[in-house]
Amino acid sequence: QVQLVESGGGLVQAGGSLRLSCAASRMIFGIFDMGWYRQAPGKQRELVAAIVSGGNTNYADSVKGRFTISRDNAKNTVYLQMNSLKPEDTAVYYCNFRGTGRWAYEYWGQGTQVTVSS
Repeated sequence: QVQLVESGGGLVQAGGSLRLSCAASRMIFGIFDMGWYRQAPGKQRELVAAIVSGGNTNYADSVKGRFTISRDNAKNTVYLQMNSLKPEDTAVYYCNFRGTGRWAYEYWGQGTQVTVSS
């Protein structure tokens, strides 16, 4: 069973930066997209950023220009660089690996708390 291990969350002041990492516990075979989601208290989980196997990226409007997603395929790791953080970015952040085409699997991280103080 593959586990996704997240790190890098914490408490930061508004305007600050954090870098989240998410690594698979073992090599994952196939072609898969990687993404970061977040869930704030009382709200639904939402997509923050995604990066497909070819490298194209997609961002939620609320984080465009502030967050950058990247991936290291050799390490089965995805990163989320978060700059100019705002209190409304406060949430639990989850990473997600989803197989594409004939690769029918999906894995979630356990979640890491990001708290931005005003």
